[in-house]
Amino acid sequence: MKTKIANLLISMLGGSATSAFASDGALQDGGGPLIWFFIGFGVLVLMVQAVPALVLLYSMVKAVFSPSETSTTATVTGHK
Repeated sequence: MKTKIANLLISMLGGSATSAFASDGALQDGGGPLIWFFIGFGVLVLMVQAVPALVLLYSMVKAVFSPSETSTTATVTGHK
């Protein structure tokens, strides 16, 4: 049983190693314009999401470092 597992693992590892060498020249051209459009779109989405996050961060920091509001308690006096 152990020899069957070992033979299976050796054949799987050996078979997958040869396919890794087949893609050696795939990235020689630097990618097409569609790839650069996709990367630019992803950056645009991240930047659009960063604007509200920065506004929220600014308001939280402003609230933390602002002086606290003083609460006044009203006293009720009753006439008898």
